Amino acid sequence: MHARGAETAQTLDRGLRLLGLVAEATGGITVTEAAGALGIGRAAVYRLATTLAAHGMLRRDTAGRLRLGAGLLQLARRAQPLLADAALPALRRLAESSGATAHLTVADGAEAVAITVVEPSWTAFHVAYRAGSRHPVGRGAAGRAILAGRDGTPGPVTSSGELQPGAYGIAAPVLGVPGLEASVGVVAMGTLDVSAISAQVQATAEAVSQLLAGEL
Repeated sequence: MHARGAETAQTLDRGLRLLGLVAEATGGITVTEAAGALGIGRAAVYRLATTLAAHGMLRRDTAGRLRLGAGLLQLARRAQPLLADAALPALRRLAESSGATAHLTVADGAEAVAITVVEPSWTAFHVAYRAGSRHPVGRGAAGRAILAGRDGTPGPVTSSGELQPGAYGIAAPVLGVPGLEASVGVVAMGTLDVSAISAQVQATAEAVSQLLAGEL
């Protein structure tokens, strides 16, 4: 590789590593901290941060700490159709086998948003859960499974009436896909066979993890 190309690749690598550092720092990160973690000078971090900020990937808060920018959210939203298409067959099988409405939910800031929803075809009654529905990430099985995934806990997580009276949910985090915080789950009006359906939900979450790891 020519010197110019090697320098460009190194700059790109550092920029991506900087984004990763900022993503992992929930309270943001200072330029000095980033420089120490990357093993480069503060001036180099300033240059990287300035370029990334110009593209909306990073921002500096009022205290001067580096945080993720809104541009990353736009990229994430553009990736959602890809996630939805990849997960759809596995979610359809889960809905049919469990008799409950299945969904793939992702974290969007402090909220959990359902990006794919599949209703069972053979039940007389089931939950009509709209794709695009949002709720606090700390409420409901889907959101709390995402939080469990941040700690690497496979789940499953159950909920009862947290988002809607009489609704029961079971969800498991989608693990092993870099940059993705998501869960697979089911929701039904009425009690669920936790033992049997938890195993189905867990198996589907693992299948979706493998699918998405190959797609992204």
